[in-house]
Amino acid sequence: MDEIGRKIIQHLQRDGRAKNSDIARRLGVSEGTVRRRIKSLLADDVLRVSAIPNLEKLGYGTLAIIGIQVDPERVNEVADQVSTFSEARTVSVTTGAFDIFVWVAVKSTESLGNFIREKMGSVSGIRRTETFVSLDIKKGTGTID
Repeated sequence: MDEIGRKIIQHLQRDGRAKNSDIARRLGVSEGTVRRRIKSLLADDVLRVSAIPNLEKLGYGTLAIIGIQVDPERVNEVADQVSTFSEARTVSVTTGAFDIFVWVAVKSTESLGNFIREKMGSVSGIRRTETFVSLDIKKGTGTID
């Protein structure tokens, strides 16, 4: 990706509703260039458009990361099943002490306990879990510089 594409993405990260004309003016290129670049970035799956909700303001007061150890032959199966749970925001197959990490958003610690016992407890192939409750998020944008 060239510098113009990177700068377009940076502008959209700051304001996803920015007008192509405003981005073009700031970058010193034509509006058509910005429009074509965005279209190309979307078509190449380099850029995705989405809304990022403020989970806390939506009532999700408890955020946690759950490390999961799984029977080796069932990692993908477990990850796929956990991915279907509405509480799971991100599911990542990993290396290291845990095979899978799940980022979870729930209304309360009581809801987190229910999720772990009822939903996670029903998944066959899970050997062990360890839950890390988030006290504060200092950075979590997924942006590029």
